[in-house]
Amino acid sequence: MQYGQIKNILRPVSRFVFGTAHPVFFKATRSDHGEEAGFPQALEEAFRLLDEVYALGVNILDCSAHYGEEPVGEWLAARGLQGQVLILTKGAHHNAWRKRVTPYDILSDAYDSLAKLGVDTIDIYLLHRDDPTQPVGPIMEALDSLVSQDKARVIGVSNWELSRIQEANEYARKHGLAPLGANSPHYGLARQLTDVWGGGCQTITGEDNRQAREWFIQQKMPIFAYSSLARGLFSGKVQFSQRDRLGEVLDDITMRGYVDEGNLKRLERAEIIAREKGATVPQIALAWMTNQPLDVYPVISSSNARQMRANIAAGDIRLTPGEVAWLDLQREDRG
Repeated sequence: MQYGQIKNILRPVSRFVFGTAHPVFFKATRSDHGEEAGFPQALEEAFRLLDEVYALGVNILDCSAHYGEEPVGEWLAARGLQGQVLILTKGAHHNAWRKRVTPYDILSDAYDSLAKLGVDTIDIYLLHRDDPTQPVGPIMEALDSLVSQDKARVIGVSNWELSRIQEANEYARKHGLAPLGANSPHYGLARQLTDVWGGGCQTITGEDNRQAREWFIQQKMPIFAYSSLARGLFSGKVQFSQRDRLGEVLDDITMRGYVDEGNLKRLERAEIIAREKGATVPQIALAWMTNQPLDVYPVISSSNARQMRANIAAGDIRLTPGEVAWLDLQREDRG
């Protein structure tokens, strides 16, 4: 396992993050009216997954106010691991009635998350969405209060545009507040073709986002990348030779969000390099990320230890600059 260092996090951070946006974790969450059918079995399965990935050296879990926190909290308590496993969680997601990027919602979600997780401090607390109509000042004041009260060690955002992140950190600098220190956008070898999740999802992949990536590199801001394997397109479930039948395997979100001629060409090239290196397509797609100058931490929702072990092994694969550029269709040869 490769590890990185993040400012204000007191221990090395595993380069690969286990994501709890996984069907088992939704089923393992108690509803407001009690336990859903199949809850005990789902909780047992969630515990098994968490035990397996922790044994592999994964020491950071990705959660949200609306997924993962309850079963993770129960697992931490059952295993006596509070304070030993790093937690990244997110709040202030929009709901069906309104946008919720307000000081009240930020703090309310954060304190609920602390209770559900059973911890005193959240290691990395991110705002799950943005509402550009809201000024950054009150948002940063609310986030800073979490840091000053030791309720969060690092604050950050998910799905914010670069200009808003810059504006927020400039406000923090001028007012002596904690700055945004982490970002969670879409990032990966595949281009994200549409806002697949709705609500202003942001990607930093592609030539149009080069300026953003360069800024994050300059600022040494860690990137917790979601949908790194393009929701299954680069997971090994499908092959380039099956391109006429992808809809039989991949869901509608993946088809709309990631399947086009460019991404299929990237898949074909990933298959070629995978054969040459004795690796798998998902390993090459992840290695493409870890061979970038960005401080990137891919978030992966593996279904078993075998998958997670294979994903972790991608961190040991070295790609040449020519291979990195060729995979991304930036050149026609690998130099």
